Amino acid sequence: MASFSSTTVFLLLISLNVSAFFIAVSAGTFYEDIDIKWGDDRAKILENGQLLTLSLDRACGAGFQSKNEFLFGRIEMQLKLVPGNPAGTVTAFYLSSQGPTHGEIDFEFLGNLSGDPYTVHTNIYTQGKGEREQQFHLCLFSVDETAIREFKNLESIGIPYPKNQAMSLYSSLWDAEDWATRGGLIKTDWSQAPFTASYRNFNTNACISSAGKSSCSLASSALMAADNSWLAPELDTRGVEKLMWVRRNYMIYNHCTDTSRFSGGFPAECQATGDS
Repeated sequence: MASFSSTTVFLLLISLNVSAFFIAVSAGTFYEDIDIKWGDDRAKILENGQLLTLSLDRACGAGFQSKNEFLFGRIEMQLKLVPGNPAGTVTAFYLSSQGPTHGEIDFEFLGNLSGDPYTVHTNIYTQGKGEREQQFHLCLFSVDETAIREFKNLESIGIPYPKNQAMSLYSSLWDAEDWATRGGLIKTDWSQAPFTASYRNFNTNACISSAGKSSCSLASSALMAADNSWLAPELDTRGVEKLMWVRRNYMIYNHCTDTSRFSGGFPAECQATGDS
């Protein structure tokens, strides 16, 4: 049984901006909410559907996908990252739509040597284009109610925003020893395998899309009666202060300040937000 008392437990909250929509609330079991997509018996649903584990050995990793697609809302998952010496491993957790112009909200947890912090690698794709990486060290805080990244809607100046394509939730555990830890200098220690990540408490408070139709409806009394203060499209003053604190203390890479990568000028969203 996986213990969730470790400091490598993070509550991931992914929120997409909405206004007055009906929100479908779900807190079912993994049997009801998740499809195992690959990895054979390396992916397991246990404890009557309350626990899901993904394992990685030298032959293969594993991954899963949500049964539903989400257009707007908030998604929560409690995740215990690979303990011990996870160098070379990547635990990916992301929302993505399909096709060449897909949108994606991406978290990748890059393992490190025992005692060293994980690196969380984030990226955002709009219209099939990413290259918006930011990286943070995870030392003393959880990825929970503290925002670590904000991507503003700047459609007014021609920057695409991922708001029209329904996304599924995906997670996977896989080997990336050629780049994940210190640029590939530290390799996976296969004597420690199998490596295992564990998941609990998958909750959605979201607009579900099915067969091109949405469960959302305007001016829903159910939404107005619910406590959905998180639906505000922007961080409040306290939220901005906490975001800036994370950036000052834990950010280790920002594409908006990478002059060697963008020698011809930074992307438009960097200039618009004053990030560059």
